[in-house]
Amino acid sequence: MAVNIILLGPPGAGKGTQARRLVEERGLVQLSTGDMLREARSSGTEMGQRVAEVMDRGQLVTDEIVIGLIREKIEAGQGEGFIFDGFPRTLPQADALDALMAETGSQIDAVIEMRVDDEALVDRVSGRYTCGNCGEVYHDKTRPTKVEGTCDVCGSTDLRRRPDDNEDALKTRLLEYYKKTSPLIGYYYCKGNLRPVDGLAEIEAVAEAMAAAIDGEAASPAGQRTA
Repeated sequence: MAVNIILLGPPGAGKGTQARRLVEERGLVQLSTGDMLREARSSGTEMGQRVAEVMDRGQLVTDEIVIGLIREKIEAGQGEGFIFDGFPRTLPQADALDALMAETGSQIDAVIEMRVDDEALVDRVSGRYTCGNCGEVYHDKTRPTKVEGTCDVCGSTDLRRRPDDNEDALKTRLLEYYKKTSPLIGYYYCKGNLRPVDGLAEIEAVAEAMAAAIDGEAASPAGQRTA
């Protein structure tokens, strides 16, 4: 059964890591706003031309355009369901997504909130680095590479740190998250499909908690929610 989920959580909570697992293990399609915009821009379609024009002017792409891109993906019906990663970020975007899902005969089955402690999150993010080739994530203290400077998975030596993975930059990103995105937690709680997990647990434990949340929703009769 196809399931559609939203991943919520502050920057550095591990949404990208868990999304990749869901793509590999369940055949879900990850709808990342940035990836969709880059794909649309190079597609040559009418929507892609609109995206290119806006981005070339140095402007932010409107919610209307992003919803249009999501509509195209849903109507294409790829995979076993969708992971919404990075969208919605605001209450108006959440309303727009709900309207789109209703129009396309779809629904959001679970909204997984990855809860974290801010101080622990700063420590996690400031030590984080990734493989530029395969995207595997590492950490100076908790998950260093087995061979210094070499990715355990693909053997690449292209290991990178994001320029904003530092304490000051993270606090700025956290402030933006709490101002604009955290109200979605209450929004989806009231809708009955919010499923919190401990985002600071070990990767495997987080994955198991997310699987339980998703499978519980998929097993529920239509129109009902699990506790």
